[in-house]
Amino acid sequence: MFRILAIAAALLVQTSEARAQQDLAQDRAGDVHEIRLTSTMETASDDGMSSGSSRSGGMLVERVIAVRDDGFELEFDLPADTSAEDRARDWKWPARVLKAPDGSLALLNAPEIEGRVDVWLALGGMTREACGHWIFTWNAFKIECDPQSVIATIAPFDLRGSDLRDGAPYSERGGLAPSSLRMESSGPEGSIHIAETVIDPDVVRRERAESDVAVGEIMGEPKTLDAALQARAAEQVTGTITTTLTADPVGRVTDRTTVIRLVITDAEGVVERTTSTQTVERRPLQAGS
Repeated sequence: MFRILAIAAALLVQTSEARAQQDLAQDRAGDVHEIRLTSTMETASDDGMSSGSSRSGGMLVERVIAVRDDGFELEFDLPADTSAEDRARDWKWPARVLKAPDGSLALLNAPEIEGRVDVWLALGGMTREACGHWIFTWNAFKIECDPQSVIATIAPFDLRGSDLRDGAPYSERGGLAPSSLRMESSGPEGSIHIAETVIDPDVVRRERAESDVAVGEIMGEPKTLDAALQARAAEQVTGTITTTLTADPVGRVTDRTTVIRLVITDAEGVVERTTSTQTVERRPLQAGS
């Protein structure tokens, strides 16, 4: 979430088993939702040498396949109007997962996805040797071939399981420690809760170092992660993560907005300020029976 390459990272909400069980009772087989994710980032340094902005996003359709004793089975897929050409560019979908009461996700159709990876590589004129490497086309991306990586892709789209009550503990990936939810408003139309989390500087430095390694590979100037971490070690990092959760009248989260504000001072004293905003919106398309 902090990377210079603006690679979307999952902001994982820690869930409670009690809340997940409540979600389970509310879900019905056949329920279909569209989930839209939008991310923006703006960066500027006080020496004027580093500035820019980016915007990205995507949409998945979530279908409840079955409500089971051990959780619920979900299918995530691209929208129905996705062209065959666009589908061919992404081997991950459809993906079926089991969401357990503790909030964890387990992939259910890994062999099927594995077959699509091989087709995708062949269409791109690549072999398995390309897996795990970074390339640059219209943007920088990693050639990912592991079906299990789908879990990390799905995680930011998953709005289930938040324990929505004033004072409830709340954690964000990249946070220094859990914070608490604060109820901003509540009424017949639903509720709004907010959490403020202090950023863990070590997480930021590591993700910036990982981006340095990726850039080095793309530019033909290989760099080890240890060397990149050492180069970033002198950076002073401060920041916050502000999360706003909007829920419907029965307590299901329908919108989540996460704003990350970073201030990074390098070894020469140059200050860089970055603001990243991720918005996830979940809307019903079809009710199950």
